[in-house]
Amino acid sequence: MTTVSSIEWTEQTWNPTVGCTKISPGCKHCYAEGMARRLKAMGTPGYENGFSLTLLPTRLEDPLKRKRPTTYFVNSMSDLFHDRVPDAYIEQVFDVIARTPHHTYQILTKRAPRMARYFRKRVVPANAWLGVSVEDRKYGVPRIDHLRTIDATIRFLSVEPLLQDVGELDLSDIHWVIVGGESGPKARPMKTEWALSIQRQCEEQKVAFFFKQWGGWGADGKKRAKAANGRLLDGRTWDEMPTAVSERLA
Repeated sequence: MTTVSSIEWTEQTWNPTVGCTKISPGCKHCYAEGMARRLKAMGTPGYENGFSLTLLPTRLEDPLKRKRPTTYFVNSMSDLFHDRVPDAYIEQVFDVIARTPHHTYQILTKRAPRMARYFRKRVVPANAWLGVSVEDRKYGVPRIDHLRTIDATIRFLSVEPLLQDVGELDLSDIHWVIVGGESGPKARPMKTEWALSIQRQCEEQKVAFFFKQWGGWGADGKKRAKAANGRLLDGRTWDEMPTAVSERLA
């Protein structure tokens, strides 16, 4: 089952696994956990186990059925590199990716060491973009070094939810950075200066920058609905994509 996505930087989601476990502060108010509970209550196929990690091999071939080139966010409701997802199953996912070169796949993980180990002796398909979550200095920033070791066409960072000033970042060999605040009733605030610091560093290091959202707290420090807070940072939207930046810099 693939689903049209409301996420600004992708087109559809593809979840050959669902469910996860929390490993760092960015997981505290996981949107996927709450959504999985609602889907279970609604009787949605695939969510019989709620947010417990579940492999769904019946979904593996879904992208093969779609002829129109599509950008997929892989496992928006899980983490492909969770320690309980067997290597053999991950290989099946990447086999589908390799067999559908007309699609683009965005794979995001908080398990960066495992992803780096997995690709130590494997080739990343050219249409697979690999990313890591970076929510803070202690847990998030170290993931960047693991990502940098992987020979992928596009390497990206999802700095969402941005929970603190992440300091000066080494963005060498990183192609794209997404920044966003946390949503939901228990959202933690993001400060303007944290986001602007990352935008500045992306500009200086020639990395595409995408500002996704403010989330539950606005630029003025007031809590309100996510839609009301919008996507403006420093008076404008930032929708850079890595391919566009590569062409501009060529």
